[in-house]
Amino acid sequence: MTRTPDIICIGSVLWDVIGRSASHMRVGSDVPGRITRLPGGVAMNIAMTLRRFGMSPALLTAIGRDAAGEELIGEAARMGMICDHVYRSEDLPTDVYMAVEGANGLVAAIADAHSLEAAGEKILRPLADGTLGSEATPFAGPVALDGNLTEELLQMIAASPLFAASDLRVAPASPGKAERLLALLGHPSATLYVNLEEAGLLCQTTFPNSDDAARALIARGAHRVLVTDGGSSASEGTAADIITQIPPAVMVTRVTGAGDTFMAAHIASEVQGLDRAAALTRALHAAATYVSGETPL
Repeated sequence: MTRTPDIICIGSVLWDVIGRSASHMRVGSDVPGRITRLPGGVAMNIAMTLRRFGMSPALLTAIGRDAAGEELIGEAARMGMICDHVYRSEDLPTDVYMAVEGANGLVAAIADAHSLEAAGEKILRPLADGTLGSEATPFAGPVALDGNLTEELLQMIAASPLFAASDLRVAPASPGKAERLLALLGHPSATLYVNLEEAGLLCQTTFPNSDDAARALIARGAHRVLVTDGGSSASEGTAADIITQIPPAVMVTRVTGAGDTFMAAHIASEVQGLDRAAALTRALHAAATYVSGETPL
């Protein structure tokens, strides 16, 4: 029996291959460390955290029918994600993300999300064919979108009646893809989750802090924004007002996935009825716990 999701996560679901070292690294460094292979991708990272907060996310993505894809689907299902609606391609390989992290943070990363991009709007079919919704009865709930989708698909989503009743929560996959979110900047129900660098790219400038960045994004037409600035601050706001908080101070042991954890914890907190300040606090604590190497709850 197919379960009914309370949130839909649309975007990248892939294998994360992460090399981590306790050494300070630069270009050309060759140091000892650990290499892990785990389910990842923005949509997957968000869904994993949502599961820890008791939610039932459905994944809309593209996963190949290769061995890597079969293993990935199995892992996602084991963790409690609803995978019934995933687009499975016969000829596209399962995507992969590779990163290197040192004591000084993320050194380099490559996201190979070509299969997701090639699948395009095929991943959205369940929202149109009556399975999860249709133009006449669009899905009425939170939808997490990630910037690994193509700019064309994000533009289509921005204008599509399939999302007319959705609470859109949007995050760039990386600073390199931040400008893709311009298509959703003025959407009346979209909440943008960005870091300070991504906010600067969207506004074509730089900001000294998250508060200034949030105000600038609102001035550019954003309905609602959350801007993080590492361990310095985080700001959430609309045209009415902006609130800013300072994250807990922790020892950082990992970076990849921290923003996705923050976003998912914030969504779950609001779905569960927390007010704005409490939801932001809970999300910051979840992200801080994550980067410290523990499991956020």
